[in-house]
Amino acid sequence: MTTYTFTNQKGGVGKSTTAINFAGSLAHDLGRRVLFVDADPQGTALDWSAARSAAEHPHLFTVVGYPRVGLHKELAAMAAGYDDVVIDNPARATDIPRSNLLAADVVVVPLQPSPADLWATADVLTLLSEASAFKENLKIVFLVSRRGVGTNLGKSIKTSLAGLPYPVLDTTIANRVGYAEALVDGSTVIEVDPEGQAADEIRN
Repeated sequence: MTTYTFTNQKGGVGKSTTAINFAGSLAHDLGRRVLFVDADPQGTALDWSAARSAAEHPHLFTVVGYPRVGLHKELAAMAAGYDDVVIDNPARATDIPRSNLLAADVVVVPLQPSPADLWATADVLTLLSEASAFKENLKIVFLVSRRGVGTNLGKSIKTSLAGLPYPVLDTTIANRVGYAEALVDGSTVIEVDPEGQAADEIRN
């Protein structure tokens, strides 16, 4: 079982959207049994799951809420019978993400291609450094997210991030309306348009 956690101290970076669609890809394309833990008090994934039930879409993966500290102690029991776990963390918090980093195997840090987002990496880098001290094999990657379609900002920020102690994924996630439309309907971009550009981004 692999546990992925999506985290960033800055809000509005597309963290929940990317995490939900990534979990959907694991379940839909690879047939993985996925447990999605919504650790954000805003409950975006729980709202998505409710919208999916209301639209009577077939079950894709399990979503549970855990907006508090302690997941790293309870996850093994919670995830029994699942192949993968995806955790969505709150922004502007430290205790919950810190606990969830300790539960993770892979940390994905979505980051918008803007100077403000780049400057705001200091807080999340502190958390990542702390977690790495406790988990030497923790895999950490940055993901350029909400990139403007047809712009070079994604490429330029990847160059700016080259000095970080963690790798930046080659794939970038564009700011496409299809992501928002899929979420509202309780779907994923892979289900709505399997051959579309958004679906390709998520699979990559």
